[in-house]
Amino acid sequence: MRSAAAAALVIPCAAQAQEISNVKSLDIAVQGAIAQRCEMGDIPSTDFGDLTRPGKFAAVRVAFDCNVPFTMVIKAQNGALAHTDLPNGQGPYAGAVPYSLDVELPVRRPTAELISRAFDSRSLAGGQSISSAGGIAIDGLLLRLSLGHVASEAGLLAGQYGEVIEVTIAPN
Repeated sequence: MRSAAAAALVIPCAAQAQEISNVKSLDIAVQGAIAQRCEMGDIPSTDFGDLTRPGKFAAVRVAFDCNVPFTMVIKAQNGALAHTDLPNGQGPYAGAVPYSLDVELPVRRPTAELISRAFDSRSLAGGQSISSAGGIAIDGLLLRLSLGHVASEAGLLAGQYGEVIEVTIAPN
C-alpha cells in the first residue's frame, strides 16, 4: 500500500516540473496586525497600622502584561507617608514617614531579564521612570514598600498618615 502511494506522488511531481518552466515569478502577499496592549492588575491598598514599629514593609505581586516596549512612570503625591492635617509635623513631632519603593520587573528582549530599581520616597514626589529597554512584560511585577526611619527624636505626631502612589504605563 505504501509503494502505490509513493508512486502516485512521483507522477504529479514530474508533471508539475514541466509546468514550472513556464512561470517567471510568483508573489504571495501576506499581512496582519496585532494591537498594542498594556494591562496592569489592581494594586491593593496597604494599612501599616502602628507606624512606630520599625522594619515594616508590604510586598505585592501585580499582574502586568505589555506586548510592546514601554516606560513606567511612578509618582508619589507626598513623597512620604504624611500626616493628613500636619504633614510637616508640629513642635518636636514629625509629620512624615519616609519609605523606599523597590520595583522588580521581568522583561523579555528576547531572553528573559529582570529590571530592578529602588526609589526613595522623596524622589518619587517628582516622578521617576523605568524603561523596559526594548523588552516586553509578560510575567507581572513585584512592588515592595519599606518604611524608613523618622528623623525626629520625639517621634511621630499622633493622627492618620497616608500616601498615594500613581503608576502609569506608556507604550513606546
